[in-house]
Amino acid sequence: MARITMKFGGTSVGSPEAIAQVAEIVKDAVDQQHEVLVVCSAMSGVTNLLTEGANTAAAGNPTRYQAIATQLREKHSNAIRQLLPSDVERISIRDEVDSLIDEFETLCYGIYVLREASARVMDKVTSLGERMSMPIISAALRHLGVSSTTISASYLIVTDSQFQNAGVLFEETERRVRRELAPVLAQRIVPVVTGFLGATRDGVITTLGRGGSDYSAAILGAYVDSDEVWIWTDVDGVMTTDPRVAPDAQVLPVLSYGEVAEMAYFGAKVLHPKTVQPLVDRNIPIRVKNTFNAAFDGTLLTHEEHITPSTVKAVTAIRDVSMITVAGRGMVGVPGIAARTFAAVAKQNANVLMISQSSSEQSICFIVPENKSGAVVESIQDELAHEYGRQDIQRTWADDDVEIVTVVGAGMRATPGVAARVFGALKEASVNVLAIAHGASDYSLSIVVRAADTEKAVQSIHRLVVLNGISNGHAPEALKSAVS
Repeated sequence: MARITMKFGGTSVGSPEAIAQVAEIVKDAVDQQHEVLVVCSAMSGVTNLLTEGANTAAAGNPTRYQAIATQLREKHSNAIRQLLPSDVERISIRDEVDSLIDEFETLCYGIYVLREASARVMDKVTSLGERMSMPIISAALRHLGVSSTTISASYLIVTDSQFQNAGVLFEETERRVRRELAPVLAQRIVPVVTGFLGATRDGVITTLGRGGSDYSAAILGAYVDSDEVWIWTDVDGVMTTDPRVAPDAQVLPVLSYGEVAEMAYFGAKVLHPKTVQPLVDRNIPIRVKNTFNAAFDGTLLTHEEHITPSTVKAVTAIRDVSMITVAGRGMVGVPGIAARTFAAVAKQNANVLMISQSSSEQSICFIVPENKSGAVVESIQDELAHEYGRQDIQRTWADDDVEIVTVVGAGMRATPGVAARVFGALKEASVNVLAIAHGASDYSLSIVVRAADTEKAVQSIHRLVVLNGISNGHAPEALKSAVS
């Protein structure tokens, strides 16, 4: 018997058939005597519809949110009708969902009148999707004979009031989870809890930002002392690269927390680094599994590092970035130039994704999101105006025609020959390297290339480094069996 937290993403609960599959997965675990906590997302597409309704209301359109409300009623009513044969349960759940859609229309009307959607109101609007799917999933479980109840995360996860990206107040959250949620699990009842949202101490609903549902599952899973947290999605696990770029991509059976954090940071569609932190602190493993291929083991994420001779396990890319270069012969040996440069970047709330500097100190380049590049260049020019006047700095410019390619694997910094194999693959694909970052992380080597070269760079590294290592036996036994 184990205690398992299962988080189901939007595609996993996106249709009546998908929700039925979710219910079967949970029932199977319960039948095996496991204690199960379910964390749910909104049905696929619902959060986007809710956001669109609020935004169009703010723009002065009074009809679009009403049409969306009708669409939401049809979508959820169809799921309720197909999943619940009992008239009593069906009417009860439909009334509960309809009241939430009524709340959506009321909120949008207020937004329309004011012509403004504040961050606080947007959190209330976007949280409705999870609150609508939660009772449907719980009722589907009860229909299969699984004892289940619903608990909104607004009663469990306590946050600050930074709406749209709230910070969790961990000590208060842990006390609430242990008091309210752990006893339910101990009674062999499956609680279905909303992902993505929490609430302030005063009970005002907030949302947790990017990866919010996964983050909710990690927090709740940690505080109920789960043996494992399973993240259910629509792919078989974490892959060696994006299969849309390289169709020969393979599932990785095992990754360390550090490796998956690097992959997420550099563009892979995997768990956000923030998500895994509550579990890292407690050494609770995570499994990434496919709702529609439940028998497959998926990818296990753990604190243990499996270092292989080939080292590189995955290659990923991050797009929509810009390379900012600050150059000048007068920069040599002048203290504080870099500090002031990055202070200017910070003023624009721009995230620095990667840094590279020449050993002569005559130039420094770094990567920021493309939509911030113009403002960052202007901010640097203002900050370093005195140095420009003295000709210590000749030029600061942005190059938007770039992307980052990153190879990931534990033990990379200590393993000879990794860079040689990567650059050999780039040579094979005739890809020129514009900048490199290596050494700050033991898990990654990042390379800046022209945007037009990204796909062939990823494909060549994947074929000649990642898959070649697997085929030559330079991989854990689990990986070799998964791709054989």
